[in-house]
Amino acid sequence: MGAVRRSVRLPTRRADWRLMARTARLVLTLPTYAVVAALAAVVALTVFVVSLNVTLVLDLVVGGSLPLASRLVVLTELYPFVGTSFHWSQGVLLLVVALLSGVDVALAVYHFREHGLNLRQGGAGAAGLVLGTLGAGCAACGSAVLLGLLSLLGVTTSLLFLPLDGLEFALLALVVLTLSVYWLAEGMRGGEINGCPVDI
Repeated sequence: MGAVRRSVRLPTRRADWRLMARTARLVLTLPTYAVVAALAAVVALTVFVVSLNVTLVLDLVVGGSLPLASRLVVLTELYPFVGTSFHWSQGVLLLVVALLSGVDVALAVYHFREHGLNLRQGGAGAAGLVLGTLGAGCAACGSAVLLGLLSLLGVTTSLLFLPLDGLEFALLALVVLTLSVYWLAEGMRGGEINGCPVDI
């Protein structure tokens, strides 16, 4: 018996991008999934900014002697476009990754819940979501995480001199999350969302 290898599809055509946008729009018009996407995006962004400032958060926000209002101000100032921690381009990139994480989570929850899939049947979407989440987290951790892993293979500290100061990982997360959204949308092709057919 010859095993048929299924090739991995990538979003290379305009129709693929339209499918992704339409599927995301249809899922996010359902209030439950819009709330899931918003919560997931806020949680993702919070994880990103807190992981960049773990010591500050632990010392001042969690364990400090500041009043509650001051702790909340310190925490709020860590976010892009609120405080001065990020250049505008870094802030935009982190916001886009957080929003795409929210959309990805909402699509994954919809797909698994509405179609009764388990992780084995929906492996591509689940793998993309996990990789995207880890990749976005690495954007916040910067090059230190990759340096620790690659030091096992003999890579030196020259990795610390990445041109984007570790935001290369956010760009990688953007690619992985986009692929995950595409694979989830592709998996829902031919079905209906909120009474509307998904393009075949």
